[in-house]
Amino acid sequence: MINKVTLVGNLGRDPEIRTLENGTKVGTFTLATNENYRDKNDTWQTLTEWHNIVVWRHLAEKAERELKKGGLAFIEGKITHRKYQDKEGHERTISEIVANTLYSLEKRENKGGGFSTSFPGVEDDPFNKPINSPSSTAAQSTNQDVPPADDLPF
Repeated sequence: MINKVTLVGNLGRDPEIRTLENGTKVGTFTLATNENYRDKNDTWQTLTEWHNIVVWRHLAEKAERELKKGGLAFIEGKITHRKYQDKEGHERTISEIVANTLYSLEKRENKGGGFSTSFPGVEDDPFNKPINSPSSTAAQSTNQDVPPADDLPF
């Protein structure tokens, strides 16, 4: 069975980070995703869904450092539901996305471009380098996962 959610959207607020009694950090924030469609009158409509996101430990620290209200983010995780009592004593149920992957998709301000995390790109792919380039030879000698150029399976 699979419980996996992938979201790309904008933060509704800055992440709120707390430290529990045992020292574990937990963070929460909201993420808005948009779906655009044409209605029966042929006018464009936007449907916005709000998601409650929870991040734990190192992801909470990363969210605190890298995410800001309005910023674009990539989130992967699982959907969970939990019950709690509000201030008036009423039982409430909330759905949350507990993230296990988090990337800021905002441009770096101090680097002049790129993404603010190590989001994998084409330039990072060891299989996307020319066969005779010096960098591909170095990658082959240091990375056991990359097969030598003459040892192709086809």
